[in-house]
Amino acid sequence: MEAEGIVEKPDVVGAVFGQTEGLLGEELDLRDLQKGGRIGRIEVDVQSKKGRSEGLILIPSSLDQVETSILAAALETIDRVGPCKATIKVEKVEDVRVTKRNKIIERARALLATMVEDSKTSGSDLLDEVRQSVQVSEIVSFGSERLPAGPNIADSDAIIIVEGRQDVLTLLRSGIKNAIAVEGTNVPKTVQELSKERALTAFVDGDRGGDLILKELLQVAEVDFIARAPRGKEVEELTQKQIMKALRNKIPADQYVEMYGLSGQVYKPESEFPEAKPASPVPPQGRSDRGTEPRPEPRTETRAEAREFREVAPVPLTPTTKVLNPKLEKYREMLVQLGGSSTARLLDEGDAVVTEVPVRELVETLKNAKQTRAVVFDGIITQRILDIAAEMNMHSVVGTKMGTITKQPAGVVVWTRSDLAP
Repeated sequence: MEAEGIVEKPDVVGAVFGQTEGLLGEELDLRDLQKGGRIGRIEVDVQSKKGRSEGLILIPSSLDQVETSILAAALETIDRVGPCKATIKVEKVEDVRVTKRNKIIERARALLATMVEDSKTSGSDLLDEVRQSVQVSEIVSFGSERLPAGPNIADSDAIIIVEGRQDVLTLLRSGIKNAIAVEGTNVPKTVQELSKERALTAFVDGDRGGDLILKELLQVAEVDFIARAPRGKEVEELTQKQIMKALRNKIPADQYVEMYGLSGQVYKPESEFPEAKPASPVPPQGRSDRGTEPRPEPRTETRAEAREFREVAPVPLTPTTKVLNPKLEKYREMLVQLGGSSTARLLDEGDAVVTEVPVRELVETLKNAKQTRAVVFDGIITQRILDIAAEMNMHSVVGTKMGTITKQPAGVVVWTRSDLAP
């Protein structure tokens, strides 16, 4: 409603009833409709400004759509409100039941979604609560330091070293019950002793903290395998699939040490150094004695290897001195020169140095070193290096010590620091 003057609510209500009276007949008379409850209380909101009045008129109706439309059109015939000229325009005829129905549907959807979410959460919480209670009950305290560990830690031949209690819980959730936590970078004595008796896998976080714990473990314990969480993630954050994948992709510790040049920072128990590999015996006069029992050849040596050993075998030793032939003497000098440098020298057929590379790049370099016939390096001799040496037709591999070798390639002679020691 708009009026050219100042009007108030009673003026508007009076105009609505007065100017529609008798206009629509007895059936649609506003007063009768209101008495019968088919028209509700008329609400008016009027505001006056600068000598003009504007307002909204709200009339609830329970008439049908046709009757309501006729009544709405009749309101637009009102041309005066009180003493002022006025105009009324119908902005909207709204079916409140449809609006309420839509509101009911939206609210019902929201309530149902909340109920479904709550039911899922409660069920999940229940499962997690039961699972967690079982897991906590399964955790045991192992050793004098009472380290958190899985229930199978005492009987398992292989154990997994993790950082903390939450990591043990995470592995338990994946069904792995042979884990034990070191609880910090200071590796407990219990773990050090276990590493001497069991196959030990270090499963560390993929961050700097994992690097520190791994270096500490390598220095004070006999680590057999190394597994790492993805870069930037911790073990306790991994899913079961990620845990299983990381453990399947574990690598031997000696290979890891070789790859990252950590050979000078690894725990070296005395029992770990291999005995010098025996060469084929050379009779003192160049021929065997018929009256003596012939000595058997070494168990892992083939005829080709025996010939190679006879070519480079050390001469008989005195009680205090080991005398090597010039070829092995040169290897020993190179190994001494490379001591602590984590460097490798690749030699050609005449034992001349072809190139010198870091140990961590040795594997990749050997794959493309067609002229190389021998290698001398400050590191651990691994199965992988021997396999590549055999593929490249090399005759000698010289390193500080032997790693875990499952198959000795034929035609490749292996020398370690203890073999060449004076």
